[in-house]
Amino acid sequence: MAKIDDHSGKILLSVMAHPDDETFGMGGTLALYARRGVAVHLICATRGEVGEIDPEYKEVIKSAACLRTQELRCAAETLGIDQINFLNYRDSGMPGSEANDHPKALTAQPVEQVAAEVAHLIRQIRPDVVLTFDPIGGYRHPDHIAIHHATRQAFDLASDESYEDPEGLPAHQPAKLYFHLINRTFLKIVVWVLRLIGQNPHTYGRNKDIDLVALTDVDFPVHAEIDYRPVKEIRKSATECHASQGGADMNKGFRGFVTRLFGGHSDVYMQAFPEPDGNQKIRNDLFD
Repeated sequence: MAKIDDHSGKILLSVMAHPDDETFGMGGTLALYARRGVAVHLICATRGEVGEIDPEYKEVIKSAACLRTQELRCAAETLGIDQINFLNYRDSGMPGSEANDHPKALTAQPVEQVAAEVAHLIRQIRPDVVLTFDPIGGYRHPDHIAIHHATRQAFDLASDESYEDPEGLPAHQPAKLYFHLINRTFLKIVVWVLRLIGQNPHTYGRNKDIDLVALTDVDFPVHAEIDYRPVKEIRKSATECHASQGGADMNKGFRGFVTRLFGGHSDVYMQAFPEPDGNQKIRNDLFD
């Protein structure tokens, strides 16, 4: 794969909750930097055990976790991710579901425990830039929010000289911490189009449990915008790896139509560390 830039020697770490988060959310960014020569690593907290699986897969698979792990490996290879680290917690599901009460559910774990595991991996991987969810987990998924808090704490813990790593790894201070955001402009367009065609934007998604209108009211500052058009076909191929989660359908139908019509070829981020000043311009390179 030809390089479009040279960031050789740089390391990027994405800390996500489920298989498919790495692709559906920031897949364009990860593919772009992998193509630029950056070593891209992924921490995935769960194996997506309670994700809704399309009916045609249920008769031929042993478990959702097995299938979704395979799909993640396919997507990671397509995007150019060098290494996947699983924390092996259990998918907690959406609020109010029985999965919330499972003893291994991610949301049932002390944040300090998860943060310590992520901090250890940060010291091991030694990334320059760390990416994770925004404070509301994109669309308020409990696991997304849990891994946001754990990663934020781990970021500080990894650089704390007084913290004793279980394997004695030295402290490491990444240069940047970014939170991936849903593009609010694109989201508002989707809400408008849904209403135009007679669909309810308050009950979006396969399980009708995502309120897109409520999400448009959240206004996080944007400090970086990554145009991934040079690798949009790579991202498209990676989404198709997550077939059981409707990945192939993302490139066609309503969502594909809106994306082609209005753009949606960039990932946006809020910078958490170092804290940006009010005059900082929007960056187009996370390593800048």
